Amino acid sequence: MALYMIGDIQGCDIALENLLNTLDFSPSRDTLYALGDLVNRGPDSLATLRRLHAMGSSAVCLLGNHDLHLLAVALTGAPTKRQDTLDDTLQAPDRSALLHWLRHCPLAVHAHGWLMVHAGVLPQWTVEQTMTLAQEAETVLRGETHLAFFADMYGNHPQQWLSAEDQARHWQGFDRTRMVINALTRLRLCDADGRMDFVHKGDAQTAPPGLMPWYAIPTRQTRTERIAFGHWSTLNKPSSGAFTPPMVLPLDNGCVWGECLTAAEITPHRPDVILTHQPCAQAQQPD
Repeated sequence: MALYMIGDIQGCDIALENLLNTLDFSPSRDTLYALGDLVNRGPDSLATLRRLHAMGSSAVCLLGNHDLHLLAVALTGAPTKRQDTLDDTLQAPDRSALLHWLRHCPLAVHAHGWLMVHAGVLPQWTVEQTMTLAQEAETVLRGETHLAFFADMYGNHPQQWLSAEDQARHWQGFDRTRMVINALTRLRLCDADGRMDFVHKGDAQTAPPGLMPWYAIPTRQTRTERIAFGHWSTLNKPSSGAFTPPMVLPLDNGCVWGECLTAAEITPHRPDVILTHQPCAQAQQPD
């Protein structure tokens, strides 16, 4: 039995198929953890969803910001964006089944010695709190109020985690759920107090003054835990050098932008991983 974590697929189904073939992946034997952004920007979101859905329990797929965007567009009529490539899924005859499956995917997984998220973890959160908050948000996404939440999902506020007392005083409605989901699916940079920034999308070296990558906050409660994440394609392109900070493993290698789809084979309770890079032949050209 082999265990793999795979970075952002973003609708690059041919790259996913080729990577699984390279790994000799068998759904009857192996398990794949896809770290979110299964869809969008790439050419074949529908085929990607169908492939992963058909793999059943052998594919554990996390929600990323693009997956949540698809759900908001499909379920509440939220506007699409110019670079979206979601029409095939929105018009598919099996759309309802795929969206139901996607809506029930997790926001975080803690397994085999790794905490897995799409984007990041706030410095105040422990692993246990991260998992509790992820499950709390998942309950909203799967529950009776999910349509109301998706209609209210977009936005950058609240930007900073507050104490329970301050939350009760200052937060309203879905603020807490939005905060948790933004951290888990959109976070790159924050300040030392965990105030999130959603403007900067470049590499870590060009972060504005006062901001740093979430994993570099000295007081981060999860700094002794191994964390795998995606989302930040400019952080760790195979063509531009290795990423070396300890205990964190970025796996979005920019497949949709012409780089690679990357899998990390993990051995439970061991820190080393074996990386396999699959070049993408379906790359989207950025503006």
